[in-house]
Amino acid sequence: MAFDPAEWKEYRARMNERILSEDNLSLKRFMAVDHDVYEAGALDAKTKELMGLAVSLALRCDDCTRYHVERCLEEGASAQEMTEAMTIALVVGGSITIPHLRRAFEALDAFASQ
Repeated sequence: MAFDPAEWKEYRARMNERILSEDNLSLKRFMAVDHDVYEAGALDAKTKELMGLAVSLALRCDDCTRYHVERCLEEGASAQEMTEAMTIALVVGGSITIPHLRRAFEALDAFASQ
């Protein structure tokens, strides 16, 4: 089944809204930190998103990897920059990350074609 960026974005938005609808301060704080940490600071947002991409891929989280691929593109990262970040993830994560690397490139192609 091919990756559908529109379907994935809708699901992610709907489920994030569901999570945040809970009366749970810890959930809300964590979601806020998860957003805020990628804002520009000593490192620019593009660099932080490239780091997020590499870490997500090394940890083998397809959902996170897709999110960071999209955010890297939004922050102006080139395909070459993302490929270098993903290469670091491959070295850190080893060959077990290769299936996730395939899905990362599938997401890159899908988001880039929009």
